[in-house]
Amino acid sequence: MTSWYQVKINYQKEENDRVKQINESYLFDAVSYTDAEARSYDYLAATVPGFQLLAITKMKLNEVFFNENPAAEYWFKCRVQYIIFDEKTKSEKKTAVMMLVAAENVKQAFGILEERLGSVDDYIISDINVTKILEVIPYEENIERKIQNATLKPLSEVIGTVEE
Repeated sequence: MTSWYQVKINYQKEENDRVKQINESYLFDAVSYTDAEARSYDYLAATVPGFQLLAITKMKLNEVFFNENPAAEYWFKCRVQYIIFDEKTKSEKKTAVMMLVAAENVKQAFGILEERLGSVDDYIISDINVTKILEVIPYEENIERKIQNATLKPLSEVIGTVEE
């Protein structure tokens, strides 16, 4: 199961001869808090000079829906309640799950959720809230970048130096 960590950073930016404090949030797919911290430094160091990591919090998300549309600049946190009928107690039970959707506005986020959950009839979309998350970084993306930038040697060269 995927674990998502929200990383909040702070840095100073000079605009019109004034220094502004900028706060930003990013969401990383990571194994642990330590991994989220390391991935955030690795990912943000090149683009955001002199940032300070303020907080790392684990976000409990069941699904993250990416949008290929470049105009989708907001991330919406959506609460979906699945309705399950319990045969033993003869009553309905609601199970709430959280999902994250990239969209331009609330209406589009609602449409994307309905499209993705279309075959499931028994659900209620109870909340859709915009978040301050600027970017969501899945785990695979960073691994490929590290491998491309790494100085890797063939195993035969490494074993040859150890035996000598």
